[in-house]
Amino acid sequence: MSEQLEFHEVTAERWTDLERLFEASGGPKYCWCMVWRSMARGERKDSTAKKTALLSRVQSAVPIGILGYRGTDPVAWCSIAPREAYRDFVGKSVPADKQDNVWSLVCLFVPRKLRGRGLTKRIIAAAIDHARAKGAGVVEAYPVDPESPSYRFMGLVPSLYQR
Repeated sequence: MSEQLEFHEVTAERWTDLERLFEASGGPKYCWCMVWRSMARGERKDSTAKKTALLSRVQSAVPIGILGYRGTDPVAWCSIAPREAYRDFVGKSVPADKQDNVWSLVCLFVPRKLRGRGLTKRIIAAAIDHARAKGAGVVEAYPVDPESPSYRFMGLVPSLYQR
């Protein structure tokens, strides 16, 4: 995909763009990228509740990730935020990690019709740049083996994460 792409943090002003991307055919409207984020105890866990929980974070200016745009159309999503924005999915944090301001990249989405054009690599690079611009000392990711039966939304080893 050699055309011009722009990448922007999801803010309250860009929420409708995230909705368009997630609610389009094949979009991740079932999870709303809440798999690694905590929800209140006793809170419903259906897609409507997940969408509401993610919107609440955006309205509270909690970082949730970035969108990739082709013109005015959102064409890619990357969940990247400070590690503290996610539930504890990597075990107890080492105190030294906190001083490095660790950001975690945990989810990617590109519509099926746009896959295979290098867009995922471009949004990963933009996500890393975004995290660094926000003060990240370390950016971590959790890609899986291409033969993995699940969690493929976290990216694949090794091709996507080589810079």
